[in-house]
Amino acid sequence: MVQFYSPNRRSVNRGIISVTADNLDAQGQGIARHQGKTIFIPGLLPDEQAQIQLTEEKRQFAKAKVVKRLSDSPHRVDPHCPHFKVCGGCQQQHVATELQVNTKASVLEHLIQRETGVSISAHPIIHSPEYGYRRRARLGLQYHAKQRTLLMGFRQSQTNDLVNIKHCPVMRPELEQLLRPLHQCLNSLNAVKRLGHVELVLADNGPLIVLRYLDSLKHEDKEILCTFSVQYNVAIYLLGDEKSLDPLMAGQPAPWYQVDGLKLVFSPQDFIQVNDEVNQQMVAQALAWLDLQPTDRVLDLFCGMGNFTLPIATKVQTVVGVEGVAALVASGQYNARLNELNNVNFFHENLESDIHQQPWAAQGFNKVLLDPARAGAAGVMAHIVKLAPEKVVYVSCNPTTLARDSKVLLEAGYHLASVRMLDMFPHTGHLESMALFSSGPMDIE
Repeated sequence: MVQFYSPNRRSVNRGIISVTADNLDAQGQGIARHQGKTIFIPGLLPDEQAQIQLTEEKRQFAKAKVVKRLSDSPHRVDPHCPHFKVCGGCQQQHVATELQVNTKASVLEHLIQRETGVSISAHPIIHSPEYGYRRRARLGLQYHAKQRTLLMGFRQSQTNDLVNIKHCPVMRPELEQLLRPLHQCLNSLNAVKRLGHVELVLADNGPLIVLRYLDSLKHEDKEILCTFSVQYNVAIYLLGDEKSLDPLMAGQPAPWYQVDGLKLVFSPQDFIQVNDEVNQQMVAQALAWLDLQPTDRVLDLFCGMGNFTLPIATKVQTVVGVEGVAALVASGQYNARLNELNNVNFFHENLESDIHQQPWAAQGFNKVLLDPARAGAAGVMAHIVKLAPEKVVYVSCNPTTLARDSKVLLEAGYHLASVRMLDMFPHTGHLESMALFSSGPMDIE
């Protein structure tokens, strides 16, 4: 009889144990210690005692669930959302904002110190409104055959099941008030069983909706959507496939938002920062850190549609933006013309490929800003060092890759002059940040 080797699985102790949390991680999980092992416990706050049950056990750590909480932290608050604990969108509405942001700042500081050896404060924090901050949200659509109704909402935590959202206090109020009537409207369509998702966006000139459908919409359905559009003063765009976006009605004004006094027109599918208030502060901080002068030549990598590029252009000799998404480059070029900025050049290039043959790489710059995706900017760090800019501002949505890429600049002789934690997504585990590197004498803010 053939026998196959099977490694021993680490058994999980299902017994109840009592612990007291002594810390919080960036995801909002309580951290406790038991018999020398670190345990991560969702829903438990520092200094709270609880009876817990292990759900997963590894060699170095374990995960657990709360069976009974025995005490309450003064940092525990009542969540505003009736869907909290079911919806997977927010994880920390039970945590006071001060503890949320200070925990994230501490995590950022610890990670940078561990990876680079540099000890630096991530304060002052760039703060956000606690609620009503999201100007963009994508909701899944799923027809429930047994209930004969449409589910519209976010995914449950760690499942593909939808939570039927009726309230969402982290959305801008102008979007949240559309949830109920929009659900009723979509539920009345003949094509209700063949809808994909719906995206709500708040531009400065009003709300808009992008509806993804799987089969062609009949005339009757389009009439229902037109009535909704007029009644609620919302522009609607139809997305038949990932490349075909069409306005429901002719004459809909293009959406736009303002940053640093400039008007930026965007397509409903373009990436824009979800939190407008933090975005305004972030751009202002980046421009201040760069200490822009009329003679500067600035490079903006992973520039998107010019959220930083165009404000920089108002203060310098020239600025070059490089971006891998062609549609965003087109939007940036359009907005440069719209704002009569003639000192901006955009390049559509893949910054994860060999950049040395790309046309922008032959130019010289004395200041650099980069805002990469979660994977970071490993492919361009050596070239930034080669440019020898006076200042580098790195905007990050992943502290791990920020710390990794920082080492390249530090090893080249740059100083980490300042770090900020950005509260871009309150009540979630997302940790956004920005860092300033300087080639000159140490001048920490």
